[in-house]
Amino acid sequence: MLELDDIQGLLLWSERLPYGRYRFLTFRDPARARAFLAQVAGQVSSAEPGSTPPTSQVFLAFSCNGLRALGVDEASLQSFPEAFRVGMPARAEILGDSGASHPDHWVGGLATTDLHALLVLFASDPAERARLVEEIDSLLAASTGVEILSELDVAVLATRREHFGYRDGISRVYVEGTGIEPPPGCGPVVKPGEFVLGYPDETSAAPRLPQPEWLSRNGSFLVYRRLYEDVFAFREFLRRNADTREEQELLAAKLMGRWRSGAPLVLAPDRDDPELVADPERNDNFNYGQLDPKGFACPVGAHIRRVNPRDTINNIQRRRLIRAGLPYGPLLPEGAPDDGVDRGLGILFGCADLERQFEFMQKEWINAPKFQGLDHDKDPIAGDHDGTYNMTVQKKPLRKTLRGLPRFSQVKGGAYAFVPGLRALRRLADG
Repeated sequence: MLELDDIQGLLLWSERLPYGRYRFLTFRDPARARAFLAQVAGQVSSAEPGSTPPTSQVFLAFSCNGLRALGVDEASLQSFPEAFRVGMPARAEILGDSGASHPDHWVGGLATTDLHALLVLFASDPAERARLVEEIDSLLAASTGVEILSELDVAVLATRREHFGYRDGISRVYVEGTGIEPPPGCGPVVKPGEFVLGYPDETSAAPRLPQPEWLSRNGSFLVYRRLYEDVFAFREFLRRNADTREEQELLAAKLMGRWRSGAPLVLAPDRDDPELVADPERNDNFNYGQLDPKGFACPVGAHIRRVNPRDTINNIQRRRLIRAGLPYGPLLPEGAPDDGVDRGLGILFGCADLERQFEFMQKEWINAPKFQGLDHDKDPIAGDHDGTYNMTVQKKPLRKTLRGLPRFSQVKGGAYAFVPGLRALRRLADG
């Protein structure tokens, strides 16, 4: 059974609050940092469900340098996976973080060795977020050993969609042992060891834990990505490649694999279907191998088909990621010129194996030019485009090729972090 009272709820909660702040911390004085940690640890939210919905949530994760600063010895750190030890900036080539997305251009100090911890705050409304931030600020003011490198406010937009106009967060992962049953179409529940250390994974084995076991058990690995969305370029691309408003909406759906309302193309190939979106037992109940093997409805290279190929690959359960996150920055009004404002998504991914799950998705699915029989294509939404790759739209009698896609999503920061269990968090605070 999952020890829900010891697992941080960041990954396993089915519902997340709509306002947040991500804080990136550095530890200047280990002893005083541990004192701050002892204060915050009591506020960190577990995965155990409460009797009433929470109005705020606090989560805490550490980089490898952060664990080192807290006193974890080198022998223990060497037992952690290489990707975590070296950090995300060192994995830039694997992840496709090149050009303007290279760590040399990241903001907020996230590409430096000073990044020690990620403090994630979620709240039910702006006032509650302000109250929670003030509470954390008072703890920081009392501890001269911890400084804020940078921070990012995130929130659900007034449109209830992300900046490109798509409804987000429809497809979810359901973990065995949480007591939450998946609706039709979501596939079987995933073994907890794919996300939480110390439990059986899809091979029925419990992989060896990083040492000491008290530190890693009930922990997870966290991926943070700050993605700038070039909304003006995206809208211009739709206008250049489709004449009417209806044709532009269909093209946007082909790029994503869903209409911007969230209706999947596999179930609504010709026109949007808002009623389908409103039905949780239908809006994610589809596959590709049986319903759309050739991609005539949802193109083979569409974003949602790349990041979750469903029944078209073997062992899909071993590649799943738990995804959370919210938009940041103001909306760009429809028809407005490019205003140069930074806007996008602050995304969090959770997994038990950074290489097998997150890095595999980036390299073999999102940025693979020959994904599932394609020739020179990359993910149209999230791929590391340089103006030379295409998007193929399968159709009868002839396919359509959109050539020279620009890069719509630029990485502005990222990190690999470890999310310890609550008992481990308290022991780290004790030194």
